Amino acid sequence: MKVEDLYQRFVLYAVVVLQVTLVPIAGFSLTYLLEVDQDNFSIAVRTELIYWIVIAGLLYGFLSLLLALFFGGYRPASVADRGGWMPILGLSRRSGDPELIDRTRLALQGSPYGRMARLVHEKTVGEGHDLIAVHGGLQLLAVPMQVLLIAVPLLIMEGVPEEVIKPDRAFELGMAGYMIALWMAVRIQPVVSSGLVSYAAMFRSVLWRISRFSWILPVLLFWIIARTFLAASLGWLDVDVTQWNEVQLETVLLHAVVPDAVVPETAVIDFLVAISVLPMATFTTLSVLAGTHDMPDWMKGQESGLENLQMDLLEAPEAEEEPEATPIFDAAEPEESETDEEESRMIDLPFRLFDD
Repeated sequence: MKVEDLYQRFVLYAVVVLQVTLVPIAGFSLTYLLEVDQDNFSIAVRTELIYWIVIAGLLYGFLSLLLALFFGGYRPASVADRGGWMPILGLSRRSGDPELIDRTRLALQGSPYGRMARLVHEKTVGEGHDLIAVHGGLQLLAVPMQVLLIAVPLLIMEGVPEEVIKPDRAFELGMAGYMIALWMAVRIQPVVSSGLVSYAAMFRSVLWRISRFSWILPVLLFWIIARTFLAASLGWLDVDVTQWNEVQLETVLLHAVVPDAVVPETAVIDFLVAISVLPMATFTTLSVLAGTHDMPDWMKGQESGLENLQMDLLEAPEAEEEPEATPIFDAAEPEESETDEEESRMIDLPFRLFDD
């Protein structure tokens, strides 16, 4: 393996760690930590929110990692070769069962994680694209899915009439809609990326020349834009978001650890932004990492086998035309005719005894 490949793989592992730790903490800090007083032209640091920023950032990052693994169908090839997670964790006695291995391989082959990994492998190994550029391109292509994940729970929580569902249950219904949207988003992204990843990778290469930190800047920029747009939309709709703060998981955990800790009034907005941006970004990075490893033949699918068979047929040497064999029956035809005449004479012989 080349040193450059090892370096790029190390960078992607670092990106995964930073996406579930640094990105949410940085996003919350940019939103709440600094308070600007325009009247006195002063900037104050809200130290009372540090506890919430750290705990909420780590909690949302870990939750996003679990969502990316579960909905994306994370299952390395080595796990599929042993029949899945259940035999590895000791929860099944069918370790090494050929039928179970075949079903696990087929499930990995058709999962969003497997399809994205196969796409990355084709672009990097087959077509020679840069790995970091492909990763950045896929991150850019995930932005529409992230917008969808923000819009769906918001539309459900505010679009469903109160006659249909109680106001205190709108948040739970919005989270159910979010789960369905996330399930659809991770399955739509491989389809969309298959035709656009090359162009997105080219754009990402230009962005990489501009800034060496561009592997994480798009996520932060989209976080800030999404947070600003979502807060403005909720304010325009006159939505009271404080009614959902008590059901927030980080609020319960924070008050259990630090009872006097302060929770922002708009914490639910940051929760929606975090679970919309981070799962898709983490899923994309994990899939790109899977595409950097050696891919077994069964993972490539039947299409790859058909392409290899067609290439073998095209490259096979044409069979030399054999010279036409000279007919060997021409010379024997007169002999056959003579024998036919003799046989006919022999047959007619008893009837010609008195011809003379």
